[in-house]
Amino acid sequence: MTGARNPREAGQQQRAGFCARDMKTPLFAIVLALCLQFGPQASAQAGFTEGASAYNARNYALALKEITPLARAGSAEAQHLLGLMYYMGRGVPRDYKQAFAWHQKAALQGKADAQYVVGAMYYTGNAVPQDQKHAVNWFRKAAEQGHAEAQHALGLMYRYHVAGVPQDVVLAYMLNNLAAAGGNRNAIDQRAAIAKRMTQDQIEEAQALSRTWKPGTPLPATSKTGADVP
Repeated sequence: MTGARNPREAGQQQRAGFCARDMKTPLFAIVLALCLQFGPQASAQAGFTEGASAYNARNYALALKEITPLARAGSAEAQHLLGLMYYMGRGVPRDYKQAFAWHQKAALQGKADAQYVVGAMYYTGNAVPQDQKHAVNWFRKAAEQGHAEAQHALGLMYRYHVAGVPQDVVLAYMLNNLAAAGGNRNAIDQRAAIAKRMTQDQIEEAQALSRTWKPGTPLPATSKTGADVP
């Protein structure tokens, strides 16, 4: 995840984002991308809206002043934003260990964006020992909350049999189908590529799983036909 050097920000939409380092294997390389939404509805806590607005306006000193007390008081939203600031070196010296620590605090409170970042940092071994099992667990936690980037990452793992995840084209299709519905554009291409290697029965199973799954419920760990690759 250390390769994040070209953050994308759209201040008019109240967004701040960054791209994580490519996850590389002999079979594929993907970029885990995270978009953080910091709008007036993001948190009811006094100071968070001001801090998020300051961050989006690139007034990082003010953002740090507003966000830090909230993060220390236990706000998952503030912890996540503070972790981003440490990750990017905005308003503070770049410090990946601090970035991980604050994201982990937010992740343990169930913040899906933070769970995704923690998973990516474990996957790449950035600021923590590389641990693919932990990475998969955190990606799954975020994906089960409907996090599109985490669903896409898991889908790639099921497609390519990465990080101890069994190859299963049905689950790979399902996860990319959900991610595409959640706005992940890369998942659209992945879904199409996976479908070319699937039977009609496999596609129908994957689409049925997509229809019946609801955010906040466990994702299936196996499918009926997905292990059979034509």
